[in-house]
Amino acid sequence: MANPALLPLATLARSDSPNSLLEQVAAQVDMIEENDERQNISACTQILAGLRFDKNLIQRLFREEIMQESVIYQDILQKGEQKGKKQEALAYTMRLLNRRIGSVNPQLQEQIRSLSVPQLEDLGEALLDFSSETDLINWLATQLS
Repeated sequence: MANPALLPLATLARSDSPNSLLEQVAAQVDMIEENDERQNISACTQILAGLRFDKNLIQRLFREEIMQESVIYQDILQKGEQKGKKQEALAYTMRLLNRRIGSVNPQLQEQIRSLSVPQLEDLGEALLDFSSETDLINWLATQLS
C-alpha cells in the first residue's frame, strides 16, 4: 500500500476481508496528490478490481469522474467507439449491397469485413453504381491489392 504504483495489484491480493482491502486501496488512491497519476492509478485499480469485485462496490468506492478522465479509460472508450463505428458501417453497407445486387456470397462478405471504416464508406458510395456482383468483385480487387 505504500507504493502507489502497486495499488492496482493490491486489489487482487488474498485477504480475509476483501471488501475492506478494496476500501483501503480506494482511500490510498484518493490520497495521491498528482492528478494525472491519481487518474491513471485509479483506472488501473478499477479495471483489475473488476476481475474480483462487484461493479456496484467499485463504483461506490471510486469516483467515476476520475476514471473517465484517465488516459487508460479514454483509450478503452476510443477503441470501443471505433469498433462500434466499424460494426455500424459494415451492417449498413451490407444492407445496401444486399438491396442493390442481392445476396453477397460468404467469401466476399469476409473481404468486406476486412475493410477499414473509410473503405466501407467508399464502398457505400461506389455501390450506387453497381449493377452486379462483378462490380463488387472488381471494386474489392482495387481496394485489397
